[in-house]
Amino acid sequence: PSPMRLPSSRLLLLPLLLLLLILLFLPILAPPLRDLMGEEARAAQIRGLGHLLSGRLRPYPAADALRPVRHAGLYPFGINTFLQTESEPDKVERSLDMIAAGGFRWIRQEFTWEDLEIHHDNWFVDLRNNEIRNAWTKYDRIVELAEERNIELIVRLSNPPEWSRAAGDAQGSKAPPDSLEQYGDYVEAIVSRYRGRVRYYQLWNEPNCCEEWGQRPVSPEQYVELLKVAYTRAKAADPDVVILTAPLAPTIELDYYPSGFNDFLFLQRMYDAGARDYFDILAVQDYGLFSGPRDRRMRPRVINYSRPLYLRDIMIRNGDAEKAIWASEIGWNSTPPGSGIIPSFGVTTEEMRGPYLVEALERHQREWPWMGVTTVWFFKQANEEEKNQAQYYFKLVNPDFTPQPAWESLTSYITTLQPTLYRGYHQEDHWVLREGLSNEEAWQVTPHESAVLSQFAIGQVGETLRFGVEGQRLTLVLQPGRVGTLLVRVGGASHRFQLNGENALDTSGKPLDTRDHLNTGVTQTVFHLSLGPLPPGRTEIELVVEQGEVALDGVIVE
Repeated sequence: PSPMRLPSSRLLLLPLLLLLLILLFLPILAPPLRDLMGEEARAAQIRGLGHLLSGRLRPYPAADALRPVRHAGLYPFGINTFLQTESEPDKVERSLDMIAAGGFRWIRQEFTWEDLEIHHDNWFVDLRNNEIRNAWTKYDRIVELAEERNIELIVRLSNPPEWSRAAGDAQGSKAPPDSLEQYGDYVEAIVSRYRGRVRYYQLWNEPNCCEEWGQRPVSPEQYVELLKVAYTRAKAADPDVVILTAPLAPTIELDYYPSGFNDFLFLQRMYDAGARDYFDILAVQDYGLFSGPRDRRMRPRVINYSRPLYLRDIMIRNGDAEKAIWASEIGWNSTPPGSGIIPSFGVTTEEMRGPYLVEALERHQREWPWMGVTTVWFFKQANEEEKNQAQYYFKLVNPDFTPQPAWESLTSYITTLQPTLYRGYHQEDHWVLREGLSNEEAWQVTPHESAVLSQFAIGQVGETLRFGVEGQRLTLVLQPGRVGTLLVRVGGASHRFQLNGENALDTSGKPLDTRDHLNTGVTQTVFHLSLGPLPPGRTEIELVVEQGEVALDGVIVE
């Protein structure tokens, strides 16, 4: 055999020359490097560049952005609350007033099992503090006050009471109950009580980590059994409810206990155990930890803000591409330096938390059309009891209602945002489209078995729809069987189309090419009415039904 050849001196010089060029041009490269790695320090940016390049040698996760997704187009901004811990009723009102004024329309709120069935199964009476009280009262009030402010709830159902386990709290206060049917009783009682008022429920929290499954080894299969029971009972109580999985904690651990089990493997084993038929939305936790939201390094054993891309890939591989991911918790932690508190969740300066949260929400809008509601962690605590713990420093508002700088940055972004559709397949009920209606009754969303994801929006004569897009090309997805004339204004240009029930025609009566050129995976028969190229930046679109009616079944932005 030929002797092994050593690299020539020229080849050995190439990496050194590359490093020298990076150092030479670093002042120019720093902004784009930050946008790729989410790192602020130059040394971390240089190190991260190597991670980014090595990541390109691995298969990139599939996100399938141009595929229709259920529950991905709802108004996206929410926040986590602990309203059940407020001892003064007026503070609940004040909290919700502040949340609504900040532009949030969702709260993720615990309706804790141990605080509702305190003493035994099917008995919602509170005998603590030498009083007899209705355990429902404060939760009823949360629902009522949220309704008054047009805030929707994502109700988290977790934290079993001690009596639900024969061993009590011997294996931790959050261990699952001995009887899953008792958990099902609790779920059914809540869903029945708030039927027609609360639609979104989350079953458990972080079952793969952090003693949320008790002081015992975690088990994807056991969690799926709990999910099956609770999903079935919830849907029986109200068929219209939407069920979220427990959010999976991002972790690379593999020991089951005490550190937990990798979220990728946990999710795949959930699918293997039959979970696909027992949830409507996959929930995740998406913390930035030690880097910013623009960190695009894809390394399975590194936890950063891009991690949901891997979970989306797993969903697609298991035939679940039409389900959305919702981020139950996002945030950056500002544990005070020199406080002696271990920074368990990374360290970010208080000044950077706000910009990071804004960039995170912006990334969701621009890049992840399969991501639905995001609930920021968290609004406030009722008191300072956890001030000596790192998790306290995710707070956006102090217990006395004094806002942190991050709150000001975040709410300023949300309340001044110009609604825009970015790259993705957006359904006809997307919040950006609904905000652009000529009136609340226009373009009514109608269930139909032939429609993509089983519904479309019907526009009648004189009804208009205005919205902004940013991309290279726009495609209107239209349902056949409707006869009408549609005027489309793209920026300053106008286009008029005739719909004859079978095809779309231009003004000369010539049939247009309405085929699916994107391979979206849609099996229904639809028209693809393509408009482009679009000018750079945000473009205003207006749809006007001039004659007949038009059935809009989605909008695709490339």
